[in-house]
Amino acid sequence: MTSTIGTTAPAPAARPIVTPPGLASQVRTHVWRNVKHIRRMPEMLADVTFQPVMFVVLFAYVFGGSINAGVNYREWLLPGIMAQTMTFSCFVVAVGLTNDLNKGVIDRFRSLPISRASVLMGRSISSLIHSSIGIVVMAGTGLVIGWRIHEGFTRAVLGFALLLLFGFAMIWFGILAGSALKTVEAVQGVMFTAVFPLTFLADTFAPAANMSPAWLRTVAEWNPISSLVRAIRELWGNAAPLAPDSALPLHHPVESTIIWSVALTLVLAPLSIRAFNRRTSD
Repeated sequence: MTSTIGTTAPAPAARPIVTPPGLASQVRTHVWRNVKHIRRMPEMLADVTFQPVMFVVLFAYVFGGSINAGVNYREWLLPGIMAQTMTFSCFVVAVGLTNDLNKGVIDRFRSLPISRASVLMGRSISSLIHSSIGIVVMAGTGLVIGWRIHEGFTRAVLGFALLLLFGFAMIWFGILAGSALKTVEAVQGVMFTAVFPLTFLADTFAPAANMSPAWLRTVAEWNPISSLVRAIRELWGNAAPLAPDSALPLHHPVESTIIWSVALTLVLAPLSIRAFNRRTSD
């Protein structure tokens, strides 16, 4: 007589509960990922190192003698080039986002238990860091050629804060372009055509008051970049006397810059998020 001894299968081990990281941790990880790309590919810094220095030298020493700004042109010039560099932050986020979309990186992120918003927030913050490196480089270059801040620490910090605020608003335009356009070549073409003339049709490299015909001067003075540049120049003590018939934003540049930045963000952010969601939806 044989007997079968039954065996009881061991109970399966309980699977550990995986808690997704918080939004702040997700954003920090995305920022670190994007910043590591800069460390591994230093050539990515060319647009915020060599290019701004080239503009400073070109305009300060080649064109500066023929441009009458009403004050020391080199001091008057630096805030304009800094504003241009921060405006170009939209290029960085647009190209980076398009690359991630085309290479399937965003699809991999969607398979993870993370917020979709963290991808955009991480890309935006890293783009601001990227552009801020250019601001530091230009500040050093400006000190060498004679630029100075004359109005104290608090007003200096406020000027740099306005640069970051406006750069954040422009980043949403970059997210919109990076989500809506399919290739890096298309992004570069559209962004260059849209943004580059905008930085020159402003009080950036030459006084808007000297522009003609009259309609061109009006467009330049109502350009949000002109408000930003004028605000920084006043805060840093680099501004020239303002013509009495100048447009309203130039008479209240700090307030106008804040209004422009908030308005651009309120308009562009929903459009950008909608375009990104449409591009990444199944």
